Amino acid sequence: MNSKSWVLIFIIAIVIAGAVSFLILISLGGFLPDRQALAFGDKIGVIEIEGTMITGTQAVDEIRQFAKDDGIRAIVLRIESPGGVVAAAQEIYDELGKVRRRGKPIVASMGGIAASGGYYIACGADSIVANPGTLTGSIGVIMRLPNAEELLKKIGLRYEVIKTGKYKDTGSMSRPMTPEERALLQEMLDDVHDQFVTVVSVDRNIDKDAVMEFADGRVMSGRQALELGLVDRLGGFRDAVLLAAELAGIDGEPAIVRPRRKAISLWDLLEDLLGMASKLGREGASLEYSFN
Repeated sequence: MNSKSWVLIFIIAIVIAGAVSFLILISLGGFLPDRQALAFGDKIGVIEIEGTMITGTQAVDEIRQFAKDDGIRAIVLRIESPGGVVAAAQEIYDELGKVRRRGKPIVASMGGIAASGGYYIACGADSIVANPGTLTGSIGVIMRLPNAEELLKKIGLRYEVIKTGKYKDTGSMSRPMTPEERALLQEMLDDVHDQFVTVVSVDRNIDKDAVMEFADGRVMSGRQALELGLVDRLGGFRDAVLLAAELAGIDGEPAIVRPRRKAISLWDLLEDLLGMASKLGREGASLEYSFN
Protein backbone atom coordinates (compact mmCIF):
# COMPACT_ATOMS: atom_id res chain seq x y z
CA MET A 1 0.00 0.00 0.00
CA ASN A 2 1.48 3.37 -1.03
CA SER A 3 1.78 6.47 1.17
CA LYS A 4 -1.21 8.22 -0.43
CA SER A 5 -3.51 5.35 0.55
CA TRP A 6 -2.30 5.49 4.15
CA VAL A 7 -2.94 9.24 4.28
CA LEU A 8 -6.47 8.76 2.93
CA ILE A 9 -7.24 6.04 5.49
CA PHE A 10 -5.88 8.26 8.25
CA ILE A 11 -8.10 11.19 7.21
CA ILE A 12 -11.21 8.98 7.00
CA ALA A 13 -10.49 7.57 10.46
CA ILE A 14 -10.18 11.06 11.93
CA VAL A 15 -13.48 12.13 10.35
CA ILE A 16 -15.32 9.04 11.66
CA ALA A 17 -13.83 9.43 15.15
CA GLY A 18 -14.83 13.09 15.22
CA ALA A 19 -18.40 12.33 14.15
CA VAL A 20 -18.76 9.59 16.76
CA SER A 21 -17.33 11.82 19.49
CA PHE A 22 -19.74 14.60 18.53
CA LEU A 23 -22.78 12.28 18.75
CA ILE A 24 -21.65 10.89 22.10
CA LEU A 25 -21.13 14.40 23.48
CA ILE A 26 -24.63 15.45 22.45
CA SER A 27 -26.25 12.31 23.91
CA LEU A 28 -24.46 12.77 27.23
CA GLY A 29 -25.22 16.47 27.46
CA GLY A 30 -28.89 16.07 26.59
CA PHE A 31 -29.07 19.52 24.95
CA LEU A 32 -28.90 20.97 21.50
CA PRO A 33 -27.73 24.56 20.99
CA ASP A 34 -29.96 27.22 19.53
CA ARG A 35 -29.21 26.94 15.80
CA GLN A 36 -25.46 26.96 16.30
CA ALA A 37 -22.53 24.65 16.95
CA LEU A 38 -22.30 22.83 20.28
CA ALA A 39 -21.99 25.44 23.01
CA PHE A 40 -19.30 25.39 25.67
CA GLY A 41 -18.81 27.45 28.81
CA ASP A 42 -21.51 29.54 30.45
CA LYS A 43 -24.93 29.02 28.89
CA ILE A 44 -28.50 30.27 29.17
CA GLY A 45 -31.10 27.51 29.01
CA VAL A 46 -34.35 28.35 27.22
CA ILE A 47 -37.55 26.45 27.99
CA GLU A 48 -40.57 27.12 25.79
CA ILE A 49 -44.14 26.86 27.07
CA GLU A 50 -46.42 26.95 24.05
CA GLY A 51 -50.17 26.56 23.70
CA THR A 52 -52.67 25.37 26.28
CA MET A 53 -51.01 23.54 29.17
CA ILE A 54 -52.54 20.10 29.53
CA THR A 55 -49.74 18.48 31.50
CA GLY A 56 -46.62 19.87 33.14
CA THR A 57 -44.54 16.70 32.74
CA GLN A 58 -42.36 17.77 29.82
CA ALA A 59 -41.69 21.26 31.18
CA VAL A 60 -40.85 19.88 34.63
CA ASP A 61 -38.42 17.37 33.10
CA GLU A 62 -36.72 20.13 31.10
CA ILE A 63 -36.44 22.39 34.15
CA ARG A 64 -34.80 19.54 36.06
CA GLN A 65 -32.35 18.91 33.23
CA PHE A 66 -31.22 22.52 33.26
CA ALA A 67 -31.15 22.65 37.06
CA LYS A 68 -28.65 19.76 37.16
CA ASP A 69 -26.35 21.20 34.48
CA ASP A 70 -23.75 23.45 36.14
CA GLY A 71 -22.80 24.87 32.74
CA ILE A 72 -26.27 26.42 32.46
CA ARG A 73 -26.05 29.49 34.64
CA ALA A 74 -29.60 30.78 34.20
CA ILE A 75 -32.95 29.83 32.66
CA VAL A 76 -35.26 31.85 30.42
CA LEU A 77 -38.85 30.63 30.43
CA ARG A 78 -40.40 31.69 27.11
CA ILE A 79 -44.20 31.72 27.48
CA GLU A 80 -46.72 31.66 24.62
CA SER A 81 -49.75 30.28 26.45
CA PRO A 82 -53.31 31.35 27.28
CA GLY A 83 -53.30 29.09 30.34
CA GLY A 84 -54.39 25.54 30.89
CA VAL A 85 -55.10 22.83 33.43
CA VAL A 86 -54.67 24.00 37.01
CA ALA A 87 -52.42 21.16 38.17
CA ALA A 88 -50.12 21.52 35.14
CA ALA A 89 -49.47 25.19 35.89
CA GLN A 90 -48.93 24.49 39.57
CA GLU A 91 -46.44 21.68 38.88
CA ILE A 92 -44.36 23.91 36.60
CA TYR A 93 -44.51 26.78 39.08
CA ASP A 94 -43.42 24.55 41.98
CA GLU A 95 -40.45 23.18 40.00
CA LEU A 96 -39.31 26.70 39.12
CA GLY A 97 -39.39 27.54 42.83
CA LYS A 98 -37.03 24.64 43.59
CA VAL A 99 -34.53 25.94 41.02
CA ARG A 100 -34.70 29.49 42.37
CA ARG A 101 -34.03 28.28 45.90
CA ARG A 102 -30.83 26.66 44.62
CA GLY A 103 -29.66 30.04 43.41
CA LYS A 104 -30.02 29.61 39.65
CA PRO A 105 -31.72 32.74 38.18
CA ILE A 106 -34.91 32.40 36.14
CA VAL A 107 -36.36 35.07 33.85
CA ALA A 108 -39.85 34.77 32.34
CA SER A 109 -40.19 36.14 28.80
CA MET A 110 -43.78 36.76 27.69
CA GLY A 111 -44.54 36.52 24.00
CA GLY A 112 -47.86 37.32 22.38
CA ILE A 113 -49.89 35.85 25.23
CA ALA A 114 -49.05 34.74 28.75
CA ALA A 115 -52.39 34.83 30.50
CA SER A 116 -54.04 33.00 33.39
CA GLY A 117 -51.99 29.81 33.87
CA GLY A 118 -49.34 31.35 31.62
CA TYR A 119 -49.04 34.24 34.06
CA TYR A 120 -49.20 31.85 37.03
CA ILE A 121 -45.98 30.07 35.97
CA ALA A 122 -44.33 33.42 35.16
CA CYS A 123 -44.67 34.27 38.85
CA GLY A 124 -42.21 31.44 39.51
CA ALA A 125 -39.40 33.49 37.90
CA ASP A 126 -37.04 35.98 39.54
CA SER A 127 -38.02 38.60 36.97
CA ILE A 128 -40.75 38.93 34.33
CA VAL A 129 -40.23 40.62 30.96
CA ALA A 130 -43.27 41.37 28.77
CA ASN A 131 -43.81 43.08 25.46
CA PRO A 132 -45.93 46.25 25.70
CA GLY A 133 -48.70 44.51 23.76
CA THR A 134 -48.46 41.08 25.43
CA LEU A 135 -51.87 39.77 26.52
CA THR A 136 -51.50 38.78 30.15
CA GLY A 137 -53.34 38.84 33.47
CA SER A 138 -56.64 36.91 33.37
CA ILE A 139 -56.16 35.94 37.01
CA GLY A 140 -59.00 33.54 37.56
CA VAL A 141 -60.28 29.97 37.38
CA ILE A 142 -63.01 28.53 35.19
CA MET A 143 -64.97 25.31 35.02
CA ARG A 144 -67.21 24.40 32.09
CA LEU A 145 -69.67 21.50 32.29
CA PRO A 146 -71.72 20.47 29.24
CA ASN A 147 -75.46 19.89 29.59
CA ALA A 148 -76.80 17.67 26.80
CA GLU A 149 -80.11 16.79 28.49
CA GLU A 150 -82.32 18.13 25.68
CA LEU A 151 -80.22 16.46 22.99
CA LEU A 152 -80.32 13.10 24.79
CA LYS A 153 -84.11 13.35 25.03
CA LYS A 154 -84.37 13.91 21.27
CA ILE A 155 -82.35 10.83 20.44
CA GLY A 156 -84.02 8.73 23.13
CA LEU A 157 -80.96 8.18 25.30
CA ARG A 158 -80.88 8.38 29.07
CA TYR A 159 -78.45 7.36 31.82
CA GLU A 160 -79.30 5.09 34.72
CA VAL A 161 -77.01 6.19 37.56
CA ILE A 162 -76.07 4.14 40.60
CA LYS A 163 -73.88 6.01 43.08
CA THR A 164 -72.64 5.91 46.66
CA GLY A 165 -72.98 9.61 47.47
CA LYS A 166 -75.30 12.39 46.38
CA TYR A 167 -72.48 14.42 44.82
CA LYS A 168 -70.76 11.54 42.98
CA ASP A 169 -72.25 12.42 39.57
CA THR A 170 -71.94 16.19 39.96
CA GLY A 171 -71.49 17.66 36.51
CA SER A 172 -73.37 14.93 34.70
CA MET A 173 -74.26 16.08 31.20
CA SER A 174 -77.56 14.16 31.31
CA ARG A 175 -79.29 16.41 33.86
CA PRO A 176 -79.23 19.99 35.19
CA MET A 177 -76.94 20.88 38.05
CA THR A 178 -78.61 21.28 41.44
CA PRO A 179 -78.12 24.46 43.52
CA GLU A 180 -76.21 22.42 46.12
CA GLU A 181 -73.83 21.07 43.48
CA ARG A 182 -73.26 24.53 42.04
CA ALA A 183 -72.46 25.91 45.49
CA LEU A 184 -70.04 23.04 46.15
CA LEU A 185 -68.15 23.63 42.89
CA GLN A 186 -68.13 27.39 43.41
CA GLU A 187 -66.55 26.90 46.84
CA MET A 188 -63.83 24.76 45.28
CA LEU A 189 -63.12 27.32 42.54
CA ASP A 190 -62.99 30.11 45.11
CA ASP A 191 -60.33 28.14 46.99
CA VAL A 192 -58.20 27.65 43.85
CA HIS A 193 -58.68 31.30 42.94
CA ASP A 194 -57.41 32.24 46.39
CA GLN A 195 -54.33 30.07 45.76
CA PHE A 196 -53.70 32.00 42.52
CA VAL A 197 -54.13 35.37 44.20
CA THR A 198 -51.80 34.35 47.03
CA VAL A 199 -49.08 33.35 44.53
CA VAL A 200 -49.35 36.74 42.81
CA SER A 201 -49.37 38.60 46.12
CA VAL A 202 -46.32 36.81 47.53
CA ASP A 203 -44.16 36.60 44.40
CA ARG A 204 -44.94 40.08 43.14
CA ASN A 205 -44.92 41.65 46.61
CA ILE A 206 -48.36 43.18 46.19
CA ASP A 207 -50.92 43.40 48.98
CA LYS A 208 -53.51 40.65 48.59
CA ASP A 209 -56.45 43.07 48.74
CA ALA A 210 -54.83 45.09 45.95
CA VAL A 211 -54.47 41.95 43.82
CA MET A 212 -58.14 41.13 44.37
CA GLU A 213 -59.11 44.41 42.73
CA PHE A 214 -57.97 43.14 39.33
CA ALA A 215 -58.04 39.34 39.90
CA ASP A 216 -61.43 39.07 38.21
CA GLY A 217 -60.34 37.35 35.02
CA ARG A 218 -59.65 40.55 33.09
CA VAL A 219 -57.00 40.48 30.36
CA MET A 220 -54.51 43.33 30.18
CA SER A 221 -51.58 44.48 28.07
CA GLY A 222 -47.97 44.14 29.09
CA ARG A 223 -47.78 47.87 29.70
CA GLN A 224 -50.85 47.80 31.95
CA ALA A 225 -49.36 44.83 33.82
CA LEU A 226 -46.16 46.84 34.38
CA GLU A 227 -48.16 49.69 35.91
CA LEU A 228 -49.82 47.24 38.31
CA GLY A 229 -46.51 45.62 39.27
CA LEU A 230 -47.34 42.29 37.63
CA VAL A 231 -44.22 42.41 35.43
CA ASP A 232 -40.80 43.97 36.01
CA ARG A 233 -39.92 45.50 32.66
CA LEU A 234 -40.95 45.75 29.03
CA GLY A 235 -38.93 44.04 26.33
CA GLY A 236 -38.63 41.03 24.07
CA PHE A 237 -36.96 37.66 24.22
CA ARG A 238 -33.51 39.13 23.59
CA ASP A 239 -33.92 41.48 26.56
CA ALA A 240 -34.89 38.54 28.77
CA VAL A 241 -31.79 36.60 27.72
CA LEU A 242 -29.50 39.55 28.48
CA LEU A 243 -31.20 40.05 31.85
CA ALA A 244 -30.72 36.37 32.69
CA ALA A 245 -27.03 36.66 31.77
CA GLU A 246 -26.70 39.72 33.99
CA LEU A 247 -28.36 37.98 36.94
CA ALA A 248 -26.05 34.98 36.45
CA GLY A 249 -22.93 37.14 36.19
CA ILE A 250 -22.14 36.11 32.62
CA ASP A 251 -19.83 38.50 30.76
CA GLY A 252 -20.20 38.94 27.03
CA GLU A 253 -22.61 37.20 24.69
CA PRO A 254 -24.28 34.20 26.38
CA ALA A 255 -24.68 30.91 24.52
CA ILE A 256 -28.29 29.75 24.27
CA VAL A 257 -29.35 26.11 24.50
CA ARG A 258 -32.72 24.40 24.40
CA PRO A 259 -33.65 20.96 25.71
CA ARG A 260 -33.47 18.13 23.22
CA ARG A 261 -36.99 16.85 22.68
CA LYS A 262 -38.01 13.44 21.44
CA ALA A 263 -39.37 13.49 17.91
CA ILE A 264 -43.11 12.88 17.68
CA SER A 265 -43.79 9.59 15.92
CA LEU A 266 -46.87 8.47 14.00
CA TRP A 267 -47.58 6.07 16.87
CA ASP A 268 -47.56 8.96 19.37
CA LEU A 269 -50.13 10.83 17.27
CA LEU A 270 -52.29 7.71 16.98
CA GLU A 271 -52.21 7.21 20.76
CA ASP A 272 -53.28 10.83 21.29
CA LEU A 273 -56.19 10.45 18.87
CA LEU A 274 -57.33 7.21 20.50
CA GLY A 275 -57.10 8.89 23.92
CA MET A 276 -59.25 11.80 22.76
CA ALA A 277 -61.83 9.43 21.28
CA SER A 278 -61.96 7.47 24.53
CA LYS A 279 -62.53 10.65 26.55
CA LEU A 280 -65.33 11.80 24.26
CA GLY A 281 -67.04 8.46 24.81
CA ARG A 282 -67.22 8.88 28.59
CA GLU A 283 -69.93 10.93 30.32
CA GLY A 284 -68.57 14.10 31.86
CA ALA A 285 -65.14 13.66 30.28
CA SER A 286 -65.30 17.08 28.66
CA LEU A 287 -65.35 18.86 32.01
CA GLU A 288 -63.03 21.85 31.76
CA TYR A 289 -61.33 23.08 34.93
CA SER A 290 -58.47 25.41 34.23
CA PHE A 291 -56.57 28.66 34.59
CA ASN A 292 -57.91 29.91 31.29
